[in-house]
Amino acid sequence: MASKLTIIVDNPNDPGAFEAHYSSPAYKELLGKIPDIQRVESAKVFPKEDGSPTPAYRTIDVYFSDYATACAALESAEAGEFAGGLAQEATGGIRFLLSDIED
Repeated sequence: MASKLTIIVDNPNDPGAFEAHYSSPAYKELLGKIPDIQRVESAKVFPKEDGSPTPAYRTIDVYFSDYATACAALESAEAGEFAGGLAQEATGGIRFLLSDIED
């Protein structure tokens, strides 16, 4: 069964600085080095109807063919480097969810 890693980025202290890191070629290159990724989806979370922020700022979904492949990829040095850099820039905090994709 296919699996995905969902990364929830909470509101950073400086959204502009986070976006500069997030949109940099170095960030994209580092993400691309994680083994066996099938695809990546990224989304910026809308604010609440009153314009105030939700707890989440951005989500990143990283897809793998199955759970074992995802686990092996996430244990790689490349994944560790990616997560470390993201954690440093995501000053509001980040959460990781690993899920089986149901049809």
